Parts: sequence; structure tokens; C-alpha cells
Amino acid sequence: MASAITPRDKDYSQWYNDLVLKGGLADYSAVRGCMVIKPYGFALWENMRDQLDKMFKDTGHVNAYFPLFIPKSFLSREAAHVEGFAKECAVVTHYRLMNDPNGGGIVVDPDAKLEEELIVRPTSETIIWNTYKDWIQSYRDLPLLINQWANVVRWEMRTRLFLRTAEFLWQEGHTAHATAEEAIAETKQMLDVYAQFAEEWMAVPVIKGVKTANERFAGAEDTYCIEALMQDGKALQAGTSHFLGQNFAKAFDVKFSNKENQLEYVWATSWGVSTRLIGGLVMAHSDDDGLIMPPKIAPLQVVIVPIYKGEEQLKAISEKVLVLVKELKTLGIRVKYDDTDNARPGWKFAEYEMKGVPVRIAIGGRDLENNTAEVARRDEKTKQTLSMDGLSSAIKILLDEIQANMFNKAKTYRDSHITQADAWDDFVKILNEKGGFVSAHWDGTGETEDAIKEKTKATIRCIPLNNEQEAGNCILTGKPSAQRVLFAQAY
Repeated sequence: MASAITPRDKDYSQWYNDLVLKGGLADYSAVRGCMVIKPYGFALWENMRDQLDKMFKDTGHVNAYFPLFIPKSFLSREAAHVEGFAKECAVVTHYRLMNDPNGGGIVVDPDAKLEEELIVRPTSETIIWNTYKDWIQSYRDLPLLINQWANVVRWEMRTRLFLRTAEFLWQEGHTAHATAEEAIAETKQMLDVYAQFAEEWMAVPVIKGVKTANERFAGAEDTYCIEALMQDGKALQAGTSHFLGQNFAKAFDVKFSNKENQLEYVWATSWGVSTRLIGGLVMAHSDDDGLIMPPKIAPLQVVIVPIYKGEEQLKAISEKVLVLVKELKTLGIRVKYDDTDNARPGWKFAEYEMKGVPVRIAIGGRDLENNTAEVARRDEKTKQTLSMDGLSSAIKILLDEIQANMFNKAKTYRDSHITQADAWDDFVKILNEKGGFVSAHWDGTGETEDAIKEKTKATIRCIPLNNEQEAGNCILTGKPSAQRVLFAQAY
């Protein structure tokens, strides 16, 4: 199976596509730019979704659902918002089909034109804030802390499985507050939730920061982000949290009566992550032999493969394995016993290596005699022989070790690819030869930001939240700068 994977150092993009397809995460669909998420990939998304959902609810949020369709007029109410999404919108103009009277098959019924076109949601701020207008009258109705799990459509022309598709799955939080301070605190809190999830569950280290004006969400006052680094030295925006100010409240006339019985516009946030995280997970951890899954969110944490000669030996192995399976499940471990006879053990080993299952256990006739099992870990591709006595507890400890090791390995790579540059030639050389984040001064103007992007394809990924003030000169213009920002080429 590994021979069917294009090596990373030969063609990183094809390597990624090979892993997504051959690892059973997704497939291409009949609709250009859209994908089919296969059961294995969807199980991974479910594990990610369930943990995030718990973290949202632990911080006081509740789930709701809003319409897929948005009246076109809603998007025009917030100028920056419509400008940001206008080129990505799919538009519904008719509501009925008919048989072509000329025998040309099915055609759109010209008499079924909608009075107002509907936009297939690219994001839900407008439809949600139109609804909030009826839900919020008093300070007693605030804060309103709502999340929805949904699909959205952004009509991308150049697509890549998980990373950029015309339709994708995500969650989007939309909250309303009585003060700017509360809304900003909410924005930062949800950024912390995303960072904690990425690092503790995905084993992906991230940098928390704020976007420049050029890069912020359309309609936001500030956009906070977490940025991750992939193995090819490119950055990936892994999550965003937006302070929307009062922009959408004013656009949809959402006011509340404060404690002094005065009317005020509410303050808003929105925040979201998507199935793009799966793409980031693949690129941050995997190797030329297949996927490598962090145990905490792996669809399957342990697979057990018997190696036997004859039905009697299989029966004896199975009796021991079924006890182990029960113990592992009691510990909350997702385990599979693959005793199917449609493939040889070596083929199964390769399949589960491709799928990135963190731990593989093999039990053969000699193991049966010695009361042992061969335990292989996917992250380091090492094997050890362990006693069956206490094996379930040992596996649980091993899974924690694998989770920590994956994070530490990714963090070591990330940290070694944050490089300071003070001269333009060094800046360009680092981007072209080493990659990763380049810490450099910037004069603070959008014009310079655009010029650097045009010359190098690198963007300002963020202004780190823990940034220290440091006088310097812009990497391109030489003008004064008060702090460094992080540049990178990105997905």
C-alpha cells in the first residue's frame, strides 16, 4: 500500500491527495468542487465535533439551527460583509423544474422565478442577526450564546479535498452581548477553546494571534486566529474568532433596553472551525506510509490482528482477545478485532498503517503459549512484546504517550521553523528554501502587505497575542515598525 503513496519530498500535494483517498477519509463527488466524506473520515469528524461540542457547552453555549437559504437583500445590509462574500455565493433563482416541451429533458420552469433570489449560506451572520432582532429586547436577554453545526457553500474555483471545497461542514458560533468588553472576552475565550482543542486533541501546536485589517473577516472589527504549520513549511489557518462590534446589530436594528432603560445596539461575535481541520491533521502528522492519527480523536485507537494456523488456534486466540477487547472497551478505548479471513495478516498490517491506527496488536501461536502479544505503535513504527496480564492498562498508558509524542514532534518542527529576518534578501531566502513562519517587521500599511504578498506569495498570518514591542524597520520599505509579525506562505 505504501508504494501507492507519492513521497512527500517528490510531490507534497499529490502525497496529501493520496493519503486522503487511500486512507479512506474522502472521495471525489459528481459535483465539481465538492467531496464525499467516507465513513472513516466522518468518524474522525464526529470525534472532533463531539469534543468541540462539549467544550462549547462547558462554556455556556447551546446549539440551534438556522436556514440554509438567505434572502439576497440580507447580504447587502452590511457593506464589508457582502463585499467579502459576493464572489463566492451560489444563488437560487427558481423553485421548479419541468419537462422541456422541445424534448430536451428537464429544464427550469421560466414561470417559477423567485421574487427575491436566495443565497446558499456562505456564513450565517445575516440570517441569524435578522432572527436575533426578535429574540433580544432587554439586557435580561443577554448574553445570547448560540452555536450551530451546519454546512456552508463558498463557490471555490480551485479546490482540494478538506482544505478548500465548494461545500464543507463546520460549526459557527454567534453571540450577542451588552458591552464591548463582554464581546471581546467571548472572542478571546473561544480562541482559547480552539487552541486547547488543536493542541490537546489534535496534537497540533498553534500560534494565537490577531489578523491584520487586510486579512480580517468581512464585517469584523477584529479577527483572532490560530495558525498551524504543516510539514511542507506552509501555514494553515485552523480557526478564527471574530469581534463584530455593533456592525451587524446596526445593520439589522438589534437593540436592547439596558439597566437604565436606555436603548443600545448589542455587541456581537462569531467564531468557527470546519472540516479543514482534517486536512490540517493529515498534513501535520502523516508520513510516506500513510496517515498517523492522534489517539484522542482517532476513529479506531487499537486494532488486534490474529496470526494463526487452523481454526482451533484461531479459536484459542479469539478467547484471549475477546477478554482483552472487553477490558479495553471498559477503559473507553475504541478497539477492533479483525479476525476476518479475506486477507493475510501482512495485508491487514499495511491497511491499518495506512489508516493511521495508533496501536496494532498481533497475537500468534507462540504468543498464545507465552501469554504475550506483539504491540506496534504507528507514530514511531516500533514494536515490543508485552505480557497479556495487565495489557489493557499498558495500552491506555501507551496511547497517552503517543498523543504527547505526536504533539512534541510537531512542536519541535514548528519551533525550528520560526525564523527572524531583518533584511529583504534573507526574508525571501527563508521563504523559498526553509519555509515556515518568518518573524519580521512590517510598516503597518495594507499597501506594503499587498506588495510583499505579490512578490513572495507570503501573507501576514497573524500578529501574535504575546508579541513584545520591538523597534525596527519594515522588511520591505525600511519604514519604522514597532513590532514583528509572522509571515508565511499558506493554504
